[in-house]
Amino acid sequence: MVDPVVSLTPVLKSAVTKAFGSEHADIDPMIRPSAHADYQANLAMGLGKRLGKKNPREVAVEIVRNLELGGVIERAEVAGPGFINIWVSAAHLEAELTRALAGDLGLAAATTETIVVDYSSPNVAKEMHVGHLRSTIIGDALARVFEAQGHRVVRQNHLGDWGTPFGMLIEHLLDGGDGDTAHSVSDLNAFYQAARKKFDEDPAFAERARQRVVLLQGGDEKTLALWKKLVQVSTSYFGKVYGMLGITLTDKDIAGESLYNPWLPSVVEELLARGLAVTSDGAICVFPPGFTGRDEQPVPLIIRKQDGGYGYATTDLAAIRYRVQTLGAHRILYVVGAPQAQHLTMVFAAGATAGWLPAAVKAEHVAFGAVLGADKKMFRTRAGETIRLVDLLTEAESRAFAIVTEKNPTLDDETRQQIARSIGIGAVKYADLSSDRNKDYVFDWDRMLAFEGNTAPYLQYAHARIRSIFRRAEGDTKNGSISILAGEEKRLALCLLTFPTVVRDVSDSLLPHKLCGYLFELATEFSTFYEKCPVLRAETAEQRASRLQLCELSARVLEAGLMLLGIDAPQRM
Repeated sequence: MVDPVVSLTPVLKSAVTKAFGSEHADIDPMIRPSAHADYQANLAMGLGKRLGKKNPREVAVEIVRNLELGGVIERAEVAGPGFINIWVSAAHLEAELTRALAGDLGLAAATTETIVVDYSSPNVAKEMHVGHLRSTIIGDALARVFEAQGHRVVRQNHLGDWGTPFGMLIEHLLDGGDGDTAHSVSDLNAFYQAARKKFDEDPAFAERARQRVVLLQGGDEKTLALWKKLVQVSTSYFGKVYGMLGITLTDKDIAGESLYNPWLPSVVEELLARGLAVTSDGAICVFPPGFTGRDEQPVPLIIRKQDGGYGYATTDLAAIRYRVQTLGAHRILYVVGAPQAQHLTMVFAAGATAGWLPAAVKAEHVAFGAVLGADKKMFRTRAGETIRLVDLLTEAESRAFAIVTEKNPTLDDETRQQIARSIGIGAVKYADLSSDRNKDYVFDWDRMLAFEGNTAPYLQYAHARIRSIFRRAEGDTKNGSISILAGEEKRLALCLLTFPTVVRDVSDSLLPHKLCGYLFELATEFSTFYEKCPVLRAETAEQRASRLQLCELSARVLEAGLMLLGIDAPQRM
């Protein structure tokens, strides 16, 4: 499958070469969809300036005169001050659609890379809450997009599994005699809150907790055994949440803070030896150029604290070194909330200065806004508490089950439950992904579960509706050639063939909402096509077969697009 714009570009450049010489073949044709034609090219104005302020309309006339018609282009005409309106030939569209039906949706990248995606990153011994939603959903969608293009994707779940919090928690468990007791993550969450309170109020406990961290870092057998138990309970819990949410992270993707602990001293030593780190107020710091505070003083990146401990910056630098040197990353994505922008930018700058992040490797902060409630404040329970992710997903399935039961009460309970799971989880994910990730969005159950508008249920229903056509059709419904005759058929065809370009755009911009917008447009175009162009009651058998092929490809693209977002495409709803 090739986007018509991709096919039109060399044809237009060839016409420019014939008319004005090969030295101008590098000009961007600037092809865009048009309300008056299939596409409109805007290259004559720029080319006119190159040619010594030549009249753009005259330039456009020459380009059209030299266009090769009958292949990709059916006809072209000059419009306005020098635009070129272009109509793509039906034969070209038919050939590309047939190729797509043979299994080539055109997603493979021209060159492939190793792409590390750092996302989700919950804390051990704490329950996942709504604050983990965006990183987990966005990161997983991007990982899926890159994999579909053939890239080697290395998922990294940078768990918070090391440091002072575990000294507090382990010491608290030992104080209460609970070190050998099996606990759930909910238990550990409550224990951690109690430990935090003791740490803040009891200086003796705080000192013992700090010493417990030293024992942990030193590999004390008893302390390490308790820590491993905490990690095991938590990772099992995370796996269940990811299973509910349909996330592709597994235990093998875990690369927590503890992974980098053995390498932290060498990070500091190397930076010191090369004169890139200095002692400041008893701490060892890196001062990346260009970062100053309100007092115009340089902002430090602390890599070793006054007490000899290491912070997030040290771990992040060790992670960069590992991801480049060991994992072989060409591109590293950090799917982390917007408030971490300065920290990550400073880490990237320090990593580049140290040579651990070479110019050929691109590190990017995939920032995102917050999830808000109806009051436009942070999304919480009515009691003002943080919403557990498990509770949110359970409610999504429950609400979807009620909707499915109302719409299709004849289905058996198991089928309704399966469909409700797909709709409920899909609605939560799509509401997030369809919003520009850089902005906050309001969590609204009614809007996200609606079967109208730009929602997951609308797209899922569009897919199920197409599949229902084939259940009603008789005989072999997937054979026959495609013939583009009606305007609605052509608009649907043009939309279908845009799919690979949209996916490439998402991989470049890291903005999944662009894919959501495309899928909504495709579902809308299909609805218009289905309304205006009878399929099963087409006038001829050839027309019926052709339109069934268009239906088949529409279903495949919708399903593939939803899959890239991590959303199910049910066969029936």
